[in-house]
Amino acid sequence: MAPRGGPANRSAGEEVAGRVVTVSVVIPVRDDAVALERCLRSLARQRLAPLEVIVVDNGSRDASAAVAAAAGARVVSEPRPGIAAAASRGYDAARGEVIARCDADSVLPSDWIARIAARMAADPDLHAVTGGGRFYDLPRGWRTLAGTVYLGAYFLLTHAAVGHTALWGSNMALRRDAWRDLRDLVHRFDAEVHDDMDLAFQLGPSRRPVYDRRLRVGVSARSLRGRHQLRRRFRRACHTLAVNWQQQPPWTRWRARLLPRPRSSPAARM
Repeated sequence: MAPRGGPANRSAGEEVAGRVVTVSVVIPVRDDAVALERCLRSLARQRLAPLEVIVVDNGSRDASAAVAAAAGARVVSEPRPGIAAAASRGYDAARGEVIARCDADSVLPSDWIARIAARMAADPDLHAVTGGGRFYDLPRGWRTLAGTVYLGAYFLLTHAAVGHTALWGSNMALRRDAWRDLRDLVHRFDAEVHDDMDLAFQLGPSRRPVYDRRLRVGVSARSLRGRHQLRRRFRRACHTLAVNWQQQPPWTRWRARLLPRPRSSPAARM
């Protein structure tokens, strides 16, 4: 995506916190042209421009792909249905050191890329970062409260389920090296998994994700409207938990995280 705004925009390849960090942005989309256009406008206003914006078209029948191309994004196609497949396809295509992820209905503050780049540059041992948000299309008095309650519950419960900080797909980033290690572990072709929760599971106790309170975005509350939407999200959450707990139940995940690893004796290292 071509940076806009003149001198105020810096390339994501510039020096941040003492070293160079390049950031690719991945946005999965299906039939969401209007929201996507608003999201891409917010990316065009970033103080630190991304190396690239990758929009993954997941079989759209509307103008989503055309909107992305017109904004200067790189459009890739993933015909297999599901956000997990589309997001994974975007991560595979990313060229930056860090892969930032948002949704088509995310509206990003102008310092979003800069905060991600600075946090990753300052802590080379950090594998992923995520943050919260507010629902921009709720009545003004409810926006922050609903975001705090809904996302607070999500992060708290998912943390308990996976044994470490959860990830939220509307506002997250991970190192490309970490993705390369995990790409064959995620359930990318299971359209019923929550891809962000599934990715958090695969990070496992040996990698470190963090929650950054200052990393916040705007999102639509449409996914919470109506019983059908809520039932679908709850069903997918249960499915994601079941799939991953079959491989490693929560008590073994917490044990691996909390118990110190045994050190080998000097004789064993010789």
